[in-house]
Amino acid sequence: MSEVRACASVNVAAIERNCVRLHSECARGVALCAVVKADGYGHGANATADAALAAGAGWLAVVSAQEALELRAHGVGDARLLVMGALTDAELRDALAADADVVVWSERQVRAVAAAADQRSAGGRVHVKLDTGMGRLGTRDPHEATRALEAARALPNVEAAGLMTHFATADELDDDGFFEQQLEAFERWALPHKEADERLVLHAANSAATIRERRAHFDMVRCGVGIYGLDPFGEDAAARELEPALELSSYVAEVKALAPGESAGYGRRFIAERESWLGVLPIGYGDGVRRGLTNNADVLIAGERRALVGTVSMDNITVLLSGGAQAPALVGERAVLIGEQDGERIAAEELARRLDTINYEITCGLTARVPRTYHRDGVEDERRPAAEVLERG
Repeated sequence: MSEVRACASVNVAAIERNCVRLHSECARGVALCAVVKADGYGHGANATADAALAAGAGWLAVVSAQEALELRAHGVGDARLLVMGALTDAELRDALAADADVVVWSERQVRAVAAAADQRSAGGRVHVKLDTGMGRLGTRDPHEATRALEAARALPNVEAAGLMTHFATADELDDDGFFEQQLEAFERWALPHKEADERLVLHAANSAATIRERRAHFDMVRCGVGIYGLDPFGEDAAARELEPALELSSYVAEVKALAPGESAGYGRRFIAERESWLGVLPIGYGDGVRRGLTNNADVLIAGERRALVGTVSMDNITVLLSGGAQAPALVGERAVLIGEQDGERIAAEELARRLDTINYEITCGLTARVPRTYHRDGVEDERRPAAEVLERG
């Protein structure tokens, strides 16, 4: 029987190999930035950071100052950190305290960095963001972006460290040329500045763009979903030579017979049409198993797919079991919701398709109630601090 009601087991060796595989798409000299925001897309930011740095990543990207502080407290040593999200004045001070680079797109923001840096008697490194079509953070006006860059060069406590953008459709191969339009817009603005100052780090590519177009790599690629072995295109990780790193499992806590007309779960969303056996798994939407999977998913038990039936509740799901009178023997059997068992696999991409969402949301949605454990190809991971990896080189 499982030692815990639910567990997310993460293979850090797979994360390392995924980093190497994605970095192999790049020309020599292009840096790899591993995106470990949202607790490493649900995999654990600290363990992912360790694995990525061990695999050669030179940068780590997060979205908040708090995430940057937590990585420093964990011990990521001299690794460069990039905080990509919007920051309040207080958060900006925290980001600089974590010795992180921050993203700006206006002169006002550059002045705020200078003011925060003055309070610390240390400089602040900024990356100017041009919005080439994502429509979120960043300025759409290349002239405003240039003014922000010039302000960063002019102020004594600010360093202009990079120029960046973010692709909206890199993962859509039939995007009617929008990816190319964004790439060209960034090139028109950024490349002349790079020619004038070789120290600027240009970066735009996410995991999908890293695989899709080498021209988008510039000086650094920012890979998130791909380093976790999730397909950036939402199809098949194996087809991209990526290894899913996370496995979500529970166990069969109860087996009971169902007579015709008897039901399972809230609202009686499943009613047995014939004599059946029902397995109860102590995992539910309180753990991140989405309610939209009601009557809409499979679970692997004893190497076979078993249909999830009835409403997903906060703490339990129910599945149909085969085997007739032998079904009660499955009590205590391990159940895999994401991962592989005896040659059968349920991928995050499969669950995403069932829910009409993306694989990112599947792993990010796992809650803190699910413990994460770490191993290297089946051997328990010692979780050496990233600083030690860096010192060894």
